[in-house]
Amino acid sequence: MAKDHGPAIKDDDQYEALRDEGMSKEKAARIANADNASSVGGAQPPYEEWTTDELYDRAQELDIEGRSDMDKDELIAALRNG
Repeated sequence: MAKDHGPAIKDDDQYEALRDEGMSKEKAARIANADNASSVGGAQPPYEEWTTDELYDRAQELDIEGRSDMDKDELIAALRNG
C-alpha cells in the first residue's frame, strides 16, 4: 500500500511509481493529480480554449519559470511539458 501523501496528491500509488522512475516531485504530483481531474471536478476544456490570463494563472500555480515573458502558445507548451 502506498504512503498517504496528504490531500495535495490525489493518487498516491501513481505518484510513488512515477517517483520510483526518477520523475521530479513536481511533475509526478501533476501527473498523479491530472489523471483524477475528471473524477474530482470535471474535465477542463483544452488549453487552446483558455484565455492567456487563465493560462498564466495556471502556470503561476505550477510555478513555471519565465511565464511572464511567454505568449499564449508558449504558455500552452510549458503547461503541457511541465
